[in-house]
Amino acid sequence: MFAHAWLILLLPLGGFIFLSWYGDRLTKRLSGLVACATVGGAFFVTLTLLAGLLIKDPAERVGHLQVLYPWLTMETFRLDLAILVDPLSVFMLLVITGVGFLIHVYSMGYMHDDPEYARFFSYMNLFIFSMALLVLAADFFFLIVGWALVGLASYLLIGFWTHKTSAVKAARKAFVMNVIGDVGMVIAAFIIFNNFGTISYLEVFAAAPDKFLENDVTMLLITLFLLVGAFAKSAQLPLHTWLPDAMEG
Repeated sequence: MFAHAWLILLLPLGGFIFLSWYGDRLTKRLSGLVACATVGGAFFVTLTLLAGLLIKDPAERVGHLQVLYPWLTMETFRLDLAILVDPLSVFMLLVITGVGFLIHVYSMGYMHDDPEYARFFSYMNLFIFSMALLVLAADFFFLIVGWALVGLASYLLIGFWTHKTSAVKAARKAFVMNVIGDVGMVIAAFIIFNNFGTISYLEVFAAAPDKFLENDVTMLLITLFLLVGAFAKSAQLPLHTWLPDAMEG
């Protein structure tokens, strides 16, 4: 039922790659349509996931792990390219792809006179892919990859008008603040692996209640470092200084 969830990642990623390579050879309208179609397609796939959840009994709406590729296997560590589909991720995907599609459609008119039209939409597709990866990740490694790519996409979009000094400065400020958050997430992931022996969500969440009882201080550190990442990305005090300038892009 959820076997096609990977398309939510593939469609905007494919749009980003295609527009990055061939966008300058397309008309503006076609570039915009390609970008909108990839996000619209991802939204449609998300709706099918929602339908699949709704027809299930509430007690059966648990996380569905889909291993796309067994990437790295060692004696004490395993890392798969996998996605986790659950009610929370589907809800977030509805927002990402649904609102993202509307923003893409609006941007076709808003950016119509910009000479770098295709480049803008390639960045937008990258942004959608990054957010989708963030919420579909089945472990903390790909969570961090998606997290970092969201920061990269933000940097590219804020500094899109490279001829404006203010936009370039705003992009740099946003990038630095987001990197601080990324470091917090990486430290949290290392502490998690050191204490749980895994970075898989399902395995970590299953063991978490006992770990909290064993070592409150370690669990507090994990929570604090995760909060550093969240504070930076959502521009919360004291890592909020990039937000006022973000509208430059």
